[in-house]
Amino acid sequence: MSEQIAAPSKGNFVMSDPPFATALFNNTKWSWIWLLVRLYLGYEWFIHGLEKAANEAWWNGQAILGFWTRAVAIPEAPARPLIAFDWYRSFLQSLIDSNAQTWFGPLVVIGEILVGAALILGLFTGIAAFFGGFLNWNFMMAGTASTNPVMILIAILLVLAWKTAGWWGLDRFILPLLGTPWRPGKVFIKK
Repeated sequence: MSEQIAAPSKGNFVMSDPPFATALFNNTKWSWIWLLVRLYLGYEWFIHGLEKAANEAWWNGQAILGFWTRAVAIPEAPARPLIAFDWYRSFLQSLIDSNAQTWFGPLVVIGEILVGAALILGLFTGIAAFFGGFLNWNFMMAGTASTNPVMILIAILLVLAWKTAGWWGLDRFILPLLGTPWRPGKVFIKK
């Protein structure tokens, strides 16, 4: 007999997740999978951040300025521009015009290292994965594919698995102490 879903007559209706998805994203039994995924993504971010940190052009902003300048360039026909959306090209052009590379280059370096370290340590895994995915999204919006599509997919999965992805890491201890915005942890509960 198949399970039928009744149409809601009033208000909201909560749909249940498939058992496999519930287990994969909510059960610590499967957290070893997220450990492997998290360590891979964290390593990638950490190594790329360290490579940038060793390059003075990232600290003074010249590397990111060169990246932005190539991204906003509109080639002659029939070639297509790297950036598909004019609003994103305008955004990057405004960063170029305001000399934002002086602070944005170091921000990228520090951001990549922090995202990588947090993922490796399993510290605020969902938040770290979100910011890593945001970096990937921006790189892709600027016309760089490389490993970014795979990395953003992994980041999205880690965001979805935030409750168990850091189980074999610091989240196992930190999250019960701090809690979530909807359920305060031990630190915030008055006795």
